[in-house]
Amino acid sequence: MCGIWALFGSDECLSVQCLSAMKIAHRGPDAFRFENVNGFTNCCFGFHRLAIVDQLYGMQPIRVKKFPYLWLCYNGEIYNFRQLQKQFGFEYQTLVDGEVILHLYNRGGIEQTACMLDGVFAFILLDTANRKVFLGRDTYGVRPLFKVLTEDGFLGVCSEAKGLINLKHSMSTCPKVEPFLPGHYEVLDLKPSGKVASVELVKFHSCKDEPLHAAYDTVENLPAGLDLETVKSNIRLLFENAVKKRLMSHRRIGCLLSGGLDSSLVAAMLLKLMKEQAYYPLQTFAIGMEDSPDLLAARKVAAYIGSEHHEVIFNSEEGIQALEEVIFSLETYDITTVRASVGMYLVSKHIRKKTDSVVIFSGEGSDELTQGYIYFHKAPSPEEAMEESERLLRELYMFDVLRADRTTAAHGLELRVPFLDHRFTSYYLSLPAELRIPKDGIEKHLLRESFQDSNLLPKEILWRPKEAFSDGITSLKKSWFSILQEHIDLQVDDLLLEKAAEKFPFNPPKTKEGYYYRQIFEKHYPGRADWLSHYWMPRWIEATDPSARTLKHYKSATKE
Repeated sequence: MCGIWALFGSDECLSVQCLSAMKIAHRGPDAFRFENVNGFTNCCFGFHRLAIVDQLYGMQPIRVKKFPYLWLCYNGEIYNFRQLQKQFGFEYQTLVDGEVILHLYNRGGIEQTACMLDGVFAFILLDTANRKVFLGRDTYGVRPLFKVLTEDGFLGVCSEAKGLINLKHSMSTCPKVEPFLPGHYEVLDLKPSGKVASVELVKFHSCKDEPLHAAYDTVENLPAGLDLETVKSNIRLLFENAVKKRLMSHRRIGCLLSGGLDSSLVAAMLLKLMKEQAYYPLQTFAIGMEDSPDLLAARKVAAYIGSEHHEVIFNSEEGIQALEEVIFSLETYDITTVRASVGMYLVSKHIRKKTDSVVIFSGEGSDELTQGYIYFHKAPSPEEAMEESERLLRELYMFDVLRADRTTAAHGLELRVPFLDHRFTSYYLSLPAELRIPKDGIEKHLLRESFQDSNLLPKEILWRPKEAFSDGITSLKKSWFSILQEHIDLQVDDLLLEKAAEKFPFNPPKTKEGYYYRQIFEKHYPGRADWLSHYWMPRWIEATDPSARTLKHYKSATKE
């Protein structure tokens, strides 16, 4: 994990512009480099480093003797760099996993490069010999990337939008900063003036398609067939592989543990693999208020798997006080994202200050992939549930993946999400729609069933009903969203809410809570509301709030 930043064709003094690069210093607390591009005085790279792999030679932009005309700045981890080296005979100059991007590009151009990367990434690749700039981002947008491109060809690229919004440029209007789409790469021509012109934007991978790099994976051919035992075995095999490949790190690994199915499966598999390879003890981290369901469940899981468990207790006042810095870090005003981010932000803060764990595993992506949200019980058909699952995966970069990246990166931690492994997701999405829907009143039934006989988890955790992270951190008596709403009710006047659509015509807030978050967002990012295309809300039901605890299915399940 790190922060990347680059400018091409700047009209303003680069020493002034580079102050913007310091806005993302939290992403890489270990080192910083600012480097001009030879022959292009108005082009430069900025890089904030969190040293995870090759601590000696890992600074960026990466340049190697074999390709002196290539400059690479990337944020991410490429898990198959060793397999690709073996397959194609690449001679690496460093131990940095991202160096493989240079070799792949030299071998087959940008299209082959993006398709062959098994991992999470956002990159800026400059080819001065052919005068090209390439941008790319992984399938689910696990690593963030924003860009600004003006009509006269000034390009700015950054891991977070906050590193671009204050750039100086000779324009009458404010240049549009926008997220770079996941699963895409862009080709731009670099002019002698340092300005650029976009040539094409290409979607190189869709979540349903088996990735091109699967041919060189450590798990090669999966057993074919759709009988239940084969399917369950393949799910276990691919999930274990997804966790195993993510063990690549020179820094200590930890795991967030809410006690829900997803984080518990990740923690249990992670600990199993670390024991097999004689690693240090695994640190797991849970957060909640006193007597929260998550704390109790996480304690049970940690005792069962034998992790070194840490609990972070917070109160409502601490949570409310963190709201502004959380919204600033997130760069969004989406209600459910903000709610869920407070706990993750506070636990990340604790990890950074009190422990030596830096690489943090988490369970993001499972709900979208395995139809874990409670509203999936109301899906009109398996086919519509399947379409909804794919939509949620496409939009992860605006919601859960955004939350998970920003809350951890704010404290210089690196997030790893095995449920969003390319191979695992494409296999799960290839299964018949009727296999993936909730069954016997239980969501994620297929995933739970796949690990039923594995002894990875206690049965009561494996079959624990869905609890949203923002709700599970508080007690059953009073939800986090109720605490927030009571506080905000006193902060936002009824009249302000009535006129919300006039003040905020795009995505107008419908509740005081939404209004309050929007006000904070606009204070830091005025006029940038279109970074969020729509609010996250459940479907197929009459919902006025995104919390699972407001849904009938949840209420009936908790009474049983």
